[in-house]
Amino acid sequence: MSTPIKVDIWSDIACPWCFIGKRRFEKAVADFDGDVEVEFHSFELAPDTPVDFSGSEVDFLATHKGMPEPQVRQMLDQMTQLAATEGLAYDFDALQHTNTLLAHQALHYAKDHGLQRELKERLLSAYFEQGRHVGRIDDLVELGSEVGLDPEDLRGALESDRYRDAVQADIAQAREYGISGVPFFVVDGKWGVSGAQDPQIFTQVLERAASEGAVR
Repeated sequence: MSTPIKVDIWSDIACPWCFIGKRRFEKAVADFDGDVEVEFHSFELAPDTPVDFSGSEVDFLATHKGMPEPQVRQMLDQMTQLAATEGLAYDFDALQHTNTLLAHQALHYAKDHGLQRELKERLLSAYFEQGRHVGRIDDLVELGSEVGLDPEDLRGALESDRYRDAVQADIAQAREYGISGVPFFVVDGKWGVSGAQDPQIFTQVLERAASEGAVR
């Protein structure tokens, strides 16, 4: 039995490209003749974002990036159309912009309980498609329970900041790798793939990792 290819993915819940990249990567894995083990790692695109941002996504981007509002609206429209080609229904009008530190802690908790991939999918969909808040403990506990996590145990982990150091360790590792944007995929600890690439790019890297692994 061949050893699974390990893929470490740095991403942020508040990153529209990360959800698109996740879908494209999943297509590549589906077409790949081999086993792939995935682990998600924390990355905060805007760590200074308040938990309760009182404004729309347009307001946030216009303020945070200094972009004119018409340009922001055009960019979000284009992103919505692009996401639709991957089967994703982005709703930027309903989106509640928030700080993602606690969501990343919840993902580390989910990893320890074998449900990280399920929670990652749930959080991305909740944030981009359903207008759910993903920055507060109550909301994260509810979303976590939807994928099978113990709500009270998860609440205790979030209230105690149990996984804050794990989040910071991921961010430090990203810095060591020179990762400045997400999504970023590290395949078999050797090859880095930056951005939401087309599925065939991911497939090529997976096949190369498999062939070199077979030679070892």
